[in-house]
Amino acid sequence: MSHMKLKVIAIRPIRRIAHIPGTLEDEDEEEDNDDIVMLEKKIKTSNMPEQAHKVCVKEIKRLKKMPQSMPEYALTRNYLELMVELPWNKSTTDRLDIRAARVLLDNDHYAMEKLKKRVLEYLAVRQLKNNLKGPILCFVGPPGVGKTSVGRSVAKTLGREFHRIALGGVCDQSDIRGHR
Repeated sequence: MSHMKLKVIAIRPIRRIAHIPGTLEDEDEEEDNDDIVMLEKKIKTSNMPEQAHKVCVKEIKRLKKMPQSMPEYALTRNYLELMVELPWNKSTTDRLDIRAARVLLDNDHYAMEKLKKRVLEYLAVRQLKNNLKGPILCFVGPPGVGKTSVGRSVAKTLGREFHRIALGGVCDQSDIRGHR
């Protein structure tokens, strides 16, 4: 027999042993399948919009077909876990008291008059057009100038919970959009 045939004959039993039910490799696959089933249940019970639900269903189908060793498997799974954790269709009623907002901004932040004026304009527009779908405030600047603290003050003024999303290591928009 050739050297190659001997190798093949020797490897076959080893491969069979590796796939015996109850081995570590088999348990890892079962755990991942359980995680996928849990993700599917969370997607079904979540309150996400129809379009987001369709995207999640499509991604879960891709995830089932994908080998776990692929880097995209982890990315897709993380994306789906994020989608499930988002507070879909949950909102709070805003307190749009401009005087209280002015006092709070003056107490919390020294100077920054242009920024405070812009935030108060934002609140005034929200007060006039109550049905306005969430205009977004985006604070840009170097580290340490007060972007986070201003955001925290605006959230406190509106009576909303403050969430900070650090984008320090993000260098590609697909990390945010989730369409890798």
